[in-house]
Amino acid sequence: MPALRHGRTAASRAHAHADAGTRAPRWLRILLPALLILIWLVGAGVGGPYFGKIGEVSSNDQTSYLPESADATRVQEALGAFNDSDAIPAVIVLVGDDELTEAQIATLQAAVDELPGITGVGDEISPLIPSEDGRALEAFVPIDGEAGVGDAVTAVSEHLRASAPDGVDAFVTGPAGFTADLVAAFSGIDGLLLAVALLAVLVILIIVYRSLLLPVAVLSTSLFALTVALLSVWWLAKTGVLLLSGQTQGILFILVIGAATDYSLLYVARYREALRSEQDKWAASFAALRGSWEPILASGGTVIAGLLCLLLSDLKSNSTLGPVASIGIVFAMLSALTLLPAILFAFGRAAFWPRRPKYEPEAVAAEGGVPGTGPWARVGGLIRRRPRLIWVVTALVLLLGAAGLTQLQAHGVAQSELVLGASEARDGQQALGEHFPGGSGSPVHVLAPEAELQAVADTLLSSDGIDGVSVLSADAPSGAGSVTADGIVAAGPPGTPAPEPTVIEGRVMLQGTLTDAADSEAAQATVRDLRTVFAGDGADALVGGVTATAIDTNDASIHDRTLIIPVVLAVILLILMLLLRSILAPVLLILTTVLSFGTALGVSALVFNGVFEFPGADPAVPLFGFVFLVALGIDYNIFLATRVREESKAHGTRAGIIRGLSVTGGVITSAGLVLAATFAALSVLPILFLVQIAFIVAFGVLLDTFLVRALLVPALMYDIGPAVWWPSKLGRREPGAAEPG
Repeated sequence: MPALRHGRTAASRAHAHADAGTRAPRWLRILLPALLILIWLVGAGVGGPYFGKIGEVSSNDQTSYLPESADATRVQEALGAFNDSDAIPAVIVLVGDDELTEAQIATLQAAVDELPGITGVGDEISPLIPSEDGRALEAFVPIDGEAGVGDAVTAVSEHLRASAPDGVDAFVTGPAGFTADLVAAFSGIDGLLLAVALLAVLVILIIVYRSLLLPVAVLSTSLFALTVALLSVWWLAKTGVLLLSGQTQGILFILVIGAATDYSLLYVARYREALRSEQDKWAASFAALRGSWEPILASGGTVIAGLLCLLLSDLKSNSTLGPVASIGIVFAMLSALTLLPAILFAFGRAAFWPRRPKYEPEAVAAEGGVPGTGPWARVGGLIRRRPRLIWVVTALVLLLGAAGLTQLQAHGVAQSELVLGASEARDGQQALGEHFPGGSGSPVHVLAPEAELQAVADTLLSSDGIDGVSVLSADAPSGAGSVTADGIVAAGPPGTPAPEPTVIEGRVMLQGTLTDAADSEAAQATVRDLRTVFAGDGADALVGGVTATAIDTNDASIHDRTLIIPVVLAVILLILMLLLRSILAPVLLILTTVLSFGTALGVSALVFNGVFEFPGADPAVPLFGFVFLVALGIDYNIFLATRVREESKAHGTRAGIIRGLSVTGGVITSAGLVLAATFAALSVLPILFLVQIAFIVAFGVLLDTFLVRALLVPALMYDIGPAVWWPSKLGRREPGAAEPG
């Protein structure tokens, strides 16, 4: 009877603590929950309209997220002073089935001349430039960056297709075309992404609880947390405190819904337990809060600590995600610890209808606080019989999956591959490369001292990757004058005087037309070679532009993941040591989570290459996957370990492990399914980066849920026994627990 004796002792202690909560006056029991619900309702009412306004404060301009010290950033900042415009260039490509006739060219020129009448299109459109084979024409069209780039590009494309004669295809590509693709891809954030995520969570909750009211209460908690978090983030972005992008916004949505639901599930499980031993719902709420606030705050604090490590990033797209997502986690914890308890208190046992928990303290005492049957009790029995075999086999399976890490191609992808599915900009880029220099419309920009203009131009001209060189000039009709080995020449008819280059603070801006597509590996090699040559010659020249921006972004991402991953591990390890008052247990939890991450990334690499045939991955994908999987995956270990520690105080380590697994198995499995489903919802947005993150995190969470937390961690801890709490002496005595044979 030792297990029963200890169960009754634990139940008696819980009942004594709950009795302390019943002494609250009746007015407080009514007023406090009502006030909490009202506060959240007001916050949601104010924040709700901001879902449709997020585009006002977000930017998807890659250059704005680069480190201030990056060459591409400094060149981009200077470029605005040279051309006095925030316009984003679009490249129009018109391709005929055969050589274009004079009549077709005249029709197409007339259509291009009408483009300035479209909202967002600038007046300084270049004349149509014929290709050498006579089958294509190109023109450069400025698109106002402050206006709706996506709408303007769509309007230009529709106008050209409607005006083009038979046998001529029209494309809009270049920086504006690819920006329009991103805008269109992110347009589903407010509607499609949110709807899919909420629907997935609702279905899982209905299946788990077989109830309608309880899932609605949990979803309301998540949605209110997201609404208030979005309201806070919107104003911080509006005032310039934070940078916000479509990518960050999508991750914020998913992270808050998933985390708030997970924390809510933990509270619901504790509340259901308490209702079986407490008849008074206030006392049950008090007991549930007492049992859930520590693991919720610990898991949320761990996630926040991991996210804030992103502040060390050189890339602002990474460093800004840290505080934005942390704000979301704060509101997720607050809603789970304030709004949900208030809602469930208001409904009491009716929240679980039709499966209302019965008030049965005798049954709880007989069970020792832990049901003796059910799937997780059977898993616990299996671990009790064969702990070493289970953790060794599980670890080997995970190591086998982690071997796929060698196949991960996280070196960056071309700009044309960022958006999945059909893309006019991608098709236009391909057509451009077939008839013109591939880098047309996305030149290399070189900022150089005026005295070194010709020397820098000669270096550019000597490169096989550069097709032509010009210098920005206010005197030239097109804004630039060509530069040859003999100096600056007029871009107009013979006899036109050579333009004077624009000089600002003793510097000039040169443009080099790339032979290859701006987002190709060949173009990147050209830019790297130019930087090397300039550095070797001692030239004070900075190379920027679309290609340079991609290079600097990839280099910064690689630097970030090398720096941040060890820092995240150290921070989370320290938090776990403080939480569990142990050294060995936190180290084991970290090692198992890292192993799980390695397996998730290895399997993902094989799937990306062999199944989806993705062109590669952004260097930030492993970093984001690591932060989310380690910070979120450790949550389940925290939920398990804190309950195991609680049970071990009364029943000893090995019995505490089995009891902790049995009582947390259902809630952790439900939480893992919810989190996996919410991250999988990211894949509805046709953005390569988000689809890859969705797969890695969803698969990794399922690994943590069904292998790491269910088998590896408890079996390993059971095999080690009381020494797992070293240097603490917690659980040294093993009352009622059988030693392994």
